[in-house]
Amino acid sequence: MPETIALTMLSPLALVPVILLALARPGKRPGALPMLSELSALAALAIALAGLVQTAIASSPGLTLIGGPVALGLRSDLVAASMGALVGFIGWIVMRYSRTYLDGEDREGAFHGLMLATLAAVLVFVQAGTIPTLIVSSFVVGLTLRKLLLFYPDRPEAQRAAAKFARVWHGGDVLLAFAAGLLFAKFGTLDVTALPAAAAATGLGLAGTLGVAAIVAAAALKTAAFPLHGWLTEVMEAPTPVSALLHAGIINSGGVLLITAAGLVQQSAGAMAALVMIGGFTALFGAAVMLTQSAIKTALAWSTVSQMGFMLLQCGLGLWTLALLHIIAHSLYKAHAFLSSGNAVAEVSNIRRPGPVAVPNVAAVVKSFALALVIFAAIATAFTIGLGPKSPQALALGAILIFGVAYLVAQGLADRAPAQLTIRTGASALAAAVGYFSFQALAAKIWGPILPAVPTPGSLEWALIVIAVASFGLVAFAQALFPLWAHHPATAGLRVHLANGLYLNALLDRAIGGFRTKTATTAGR
Repeated sequence: MPETIALTMLSPLALVPVILLALARPGKRPGALPMLSELSALAALAIALAGLVQTAIASSPGLTLIGGPVALGLRSDLVAASMGALVGFIGWIVMRYSRTYLDGEDREGAFHGLMLATLAAVLVFVQAGTIPTLIVSSFVVGLTLRKLLLFYPDRPEAQRAAAKFARVWHGGDVLLAFAAGLLFAKFGTLDVTALPAAAAATGLGLAGTLGVAAIVAAAALKTAAFPLHGWLTEVMEAPTPVSALLHAGIINSGGVLLITAAGLVQQSAGAMAALVMIGGFTALFGAAVMLTQSAIKTALAWSTVSQMGFMLLQCGLGLWTLALLHIIAHSLYKAHAFLSSGNAVAEVSNIRRPGPVAVPNVAAVVKSFALALVIFAAIATAFTIGLGPKSPQALALGAILIFGVAYLVAQGLADRAPAQLTIRTGASALAAAVGYFSFQALAAKIWGPILPAVPTPGSLEWALIVIAVASFGLVAFAQALFPLWAHHPATAGLRVHLANGLYLNALLDRAIGGFRTKTATTAGR
C-alpha cells in the first residue's frame, strides 16, 4: 500500500512562492508582498492544523497510521504534527506583526523573504525524520537568521551578535554531522525512528555513545546553554519580529532535536546525566541574571536562557512529554511577551509610585515553603490514587515548581498577617499542584504512546534528582529572603557581576575578536 503524505509535511511549500517573489522585490514598499507574506504564513498554518487533525484521527485506535514513519525525509506523528501547528501559528502571528513594524524600511521586501525562508526551514526541522534532514534544515535556519540579525548591517553590535550566533549555531550543525557519521557507521541507518531499535538490539557501543554525546552537545549549543549562552542575549539588535520568532520557535530547536532522538538519547545514562547538570545549572544561572536586568527585552532573553535550561533538565530526567508541553507553552508565552514588549515599557512608564516592598523574615518563609510542600504531597497522593503512581522524576519536577510558587508568595506577602500568608500560599500551591499533575496527565495521554517512558532511576539518577531538588529549593529560599540581605555590600557586588552574566559573554567576545574596532588608519587602507 503506497504511503500517504501527511498534510503537515506540505506546510513549508505554501511559503515558497512568496519567498521567490521577495527575491524580485527586496526593497522598500514592495507592493502587495507584506500582505502576501502574511497570507502565505496563514496558509501554512491552515495546512499544519489540518495535518494535526488528520494525524490525530489516523493515530486513533482502529485506524491506519498515516503513511508510515518517514516520507521524503519527514515523519508523520502527533509530536511532529503538534510542533508543525505551533510553528505555523507563531509564524503567522509574527508575519502579521511584521507588516506594519517594517513598513517603509529600505530592505522591507528582503526581510519578509528571509523571515518566510526561516519559517519554512523550521517547519521542516520540527518534522524531520532523518538526521540529514535535521542537519540541512538547521543549517538553512542558521544562514537565514544570521542575515536577519544583520538587517542593520552597519551596527557593530549586530555584527558581533551575528558572528557569535553563527559560530555557536553552526558548531551545533557540525556536531550533528559528526553524530550522523558515527551513528551510520555503527547502525547503518539515520532514520530517527529506526535508530532506537537498532541501538537496543546491539547496544550503543563506543561509536553510538559518542554519537549520542554529539547530539546532546548540539542541543545544548542550539538552546544557548551555559557557558555559550551569550549570543542569545545580544540578538536584540535584530528587529522585534526576529526576536519573537527566535525566542518563541528557533531557540527550541535543541529541545526538538532531543525529543526527536529521545529513544536513542535515553539509552545513554551519561547523556541523560549531562542534560540534568547542564540544564539545571543553566536554569538557575539564567534566572539569577534575569532578576538583575533593567531592559525588558534583555530580561526576556535571560528568561529564555533559564527556560531552555529547565527544558534540558526535563529531557535529562526522561520527562519527554512534559518537555514537549514546556516547549509549546513557553513558545506561546514568549512570542506574546516580545511582541507586546513596547506596551510593557509604556505601562511601566505610567506607574507614578511603586507599591509597598515586602520585608520577609525567616520564619514566614519557612512556613510558606513547608505549607506549599505539604499541599503538593497531598495533591500528588490524590492523583496517584486516581491515575496511578507517579515517577520520582515527575515528583521532583513538581517539587521544584512548588518552590517557585512558595518563593513568590513568601516574598510578596511575608510582611502581611500570617493568616493571609497561609491562605495565599495554600491557594497558590493548590492551584499549581493540580495544574501540574493535570497537564502532565494530558501530555502523557497525547504524546505518551510515541515518546519513551520515564526510566526507572538508578543510583546516579537518584543522586541527580536529590541535587536538582536541593539546588532549586535553596535558590528559591535565598530569593525569598532577598530583601533581608539585598543591601549588604557583598550583595551589591554580586548584583553587578550577575548583571554582566559573570562576564562569560565578554570572554566569548574576546575569543572571536568582537571587541576590535577599526582605527582611522586601518579604515583608510
